[in-house]
This record gives sequence, structure tokens and C-alpha cells, in this order.
Amino acid sequence: MSSDLVIKVAIADDHKIFRDGIRMALKDRDYLKLLWEAEDGKDLMHKIKMKKPDVLLMDIRMPEVDGVNAIGILRKEYADIKIIILTMYDDQEMITKMMEMGANAYLTKTSDPDEIYQAILSCMNDDFYFNDLVNKAVLSKLQTKKQVRQFYPNPIKFSEKEINILRLIAQDKTTDEISKEVFLSPRTIETIRQNMKNKVGAKTIAGLIMYGMRNRLID
Repeated sequence: MSSDLVIKVAIADDHKIFRDGIRMALKDRDYLKLLWEAEDGKDLMHKIKMKKPDVLLMDIRMPEVDGVNAIGILRKEYADIKIIILTMYDDQEMITKMMEMGANAYLTKTSDPDEIYQAILSCMNDDFYFNDLVNKAVLSKLQTKKQVRQFYPNPIKFSEKEINILRLIAQDKTTDEISKEVFLSPRTIETIRQNMKNKVGAKTIAGLIMYGMRNRLID
């Protein structure tokens, strides 16, 4: 990551003590600048219009506008903002729901500062951050009878190159790591990844991986 890059971060959480803790944990980290804090969903919607962050750390349970409704609005109006859910909820159904709605990462409030920092960098560099929590939730959903059904009557064809890149994405490889492994530029990898998402109508990497697993393109 370029040394002159500054990642603008915002926090939306209704607990001031928690916001203070996150601010203190991230204040001396390289590349990060705290843009603002929001005390509830309504405050979040107001402040994001004034100053748009690169990354938003957002709780699910908030007064006025909760995280579920907020992410629906944000994904329509601010598609390029990286949204990291940071909450007490570790329910698998909620995790898959938020990832499918467009979250770039999902962390619990028990996560240590290093993981939160890594999630921010990963979302900026590679569009997403998958941890064990998300991986288990996605796999659990895929194993249910409802998810095993064929969702697409006419399976979309991928080239061998695309399937190989999809496998590497599912292995949590970064864009640079994939680039070196398949001998393509990072920009080309990003283009192929976006083209695959467009093919299946997936809004997120999580949706793309779920499509690949449902249709047995990847394990």
C-alpha cells in the first residue's frame, strides 16, 4: 500500500464507550484517519452526506435506523464505501444476511484491534475480508436443503481461467497473491473478478463464492 494513501474511516455505534475504544485502538495505525463518529442510524445518514468515508465500521443494533436498514440504503447510494459490520451478533443467519446485502466484512466486538485493522486494509485492497466467522456461516447456509437447490436454471459458463481465479479468491488470496500465481496483472485480476460478479448478478465477493459453491465450480 502506498505510503501517501490515507484511508478515511467512520464509526457508527450508539455506545460512546465502544466508539472511544475503537478510536483509541486505531488512532496510531498507519494510513488511517478517523473522519467522524455517528451515535445512531439517523446521525450516520446525515454525516455520510457531508463527508463520505472510505470505510464504515457499523453496528447492527442502533436507534432510529438500524444496521440492516442502513446497509440497504448505503449500498444504493454509496456503492463504493467499504462496510465492515462490527457487532455483538454472531448469529450465522445474520452474518450471511449482511454479507449478501453488501457488507465487505463481518466482525464481532470481541475482535482485537489488529484484526479490525487488517479487515480495513483487506477491504480497501481486495474488496472483502473473510474470517472464520463468515466462512462458517456461508458454508452452513450452503449445506441446508434450501441452498442446495439449483438457483440458476441455466448455469453460467466460466472459462478455466475464471474458475481458477474463483478458487483462489475462495482461498482468501489477495489480489497481489492471485496475480503472481496466475501471471496476470492485479488490474486484470480485478477486471476478471468484476466480470464474474456481473455474470451471476452478485453484488459482493461473498455472493460470487456462494454461486460457485452452489454450482460445484469450487469446493
